[in-house]
Amino acid sequence: MSRVVEFTEYGGPEVLKIVDVVVPEPAADEVRIAVKAIGLNRAESMWRHGNYVEPVLLPARLGYEVSGYVDAVGADVTGFFVGDQVTTVPAFSQNDYGMYGELVLAPASAVIRHAEPLPHAEATTLWNVFITPYGALLEDGTMKKGDNVLIPAASSGIGLGTIQIVNAGGGVSIALTRTSAKREQLLAAGAAHVIATEEQDLVAEVMRITDGKGADIVFDPVGGPTFAKLISASAPGATLFLYGALSDEPTSLPLLEIIPKKPIIRGYNLFELTTDRKRLEAATSYILAGVANGTFKPTIARTFAFDDIVEAHRHLEKNQHFGKIVVSV
Repeated sequence: MSRVVEFTEYGGPEVLKIVDVVVPEPAADEVRIAVKAIGLNRAESMWRHGNYVEPVLLPARLGYEVSGYVDAVGADVTGFFVGDQVTTVPAFSQNDYGMYGELVLAPASAVIRHAEPLPHAEATTLWNVFITPYGALLEDGTMKKGDNVLIPAASSGIGLGTIQIVNAGGGVSIALTRTSAKREQLLAAGAAHVIATEEQDLVAEVMRITDGKGADIVFDPVGGPTFAKLISASAPGATLFLYGALSDEPTSLPLLEIIPKKPIIRGYNLFELTTDRKRLEAATSYILAGVANGTFKPTIARTFAFDDIVEAHRHLEKNQHFGKIVVSV
């Protein structure tokens, strides 16, 4: 038996319930994991609301990222042994697997073995945080040395990971945050510049920082009405990634600027990388090397107990945390 989190209706954090289930032996391509820590993602909040990039089938499980120990392996699975420390990466549908639980099944293709063990709370904050910007900015060389990169929602887990990825690739990280309350924290986290978008003129500040050129790349998880300002703050031919939809408002496009500037607007999803084994191996090797030498360090905003999963999701949706929220199991 295992305690897991599920929901039978869409809604706020209160729809999440901890229930007892029987976790079967792993199938031929699965690994069973005794979970020690869970990393929360905004995608899981959207999933809980039934507002995601794929239909959510009720009753539903949820969760992409955990750290723990291998409890059992399927017959055809190689490279994993009982007792190995492992983590999971977002590389599957939450209709098929949900990682919020004490004992869970995961597809072997989404499991990473840690040759050098890490504290579980830290290990479960690595992949979404760093693979997301790595795949967009570094993997195919989109970002060049010296490129100015705008990072909206910079105090989120992925935002902080993006600052570090940009810095590692020789770019100039320009962190966007609503107020100046987190300015010093963002500078301490490595941001070259910080703009408080509710207190400063976003476009004017970007132009000042870039000597009138504008941003070369925008890595945006928000969309909504501010996206038009991001285009205005971009250089001609800039690449703007949309990898999330945190805003509930329509995303407008300033056509009279798009026509002469000819920006590249790209939707981005880390699954295109994480579901390709060779690309995933290259990404995780790069990130683990960066963790080992101190280049990459995830930031844990707050840790909740497993029994407090509802409160953890409430905290997630306040959008006031700095870093990644972790649940201890």
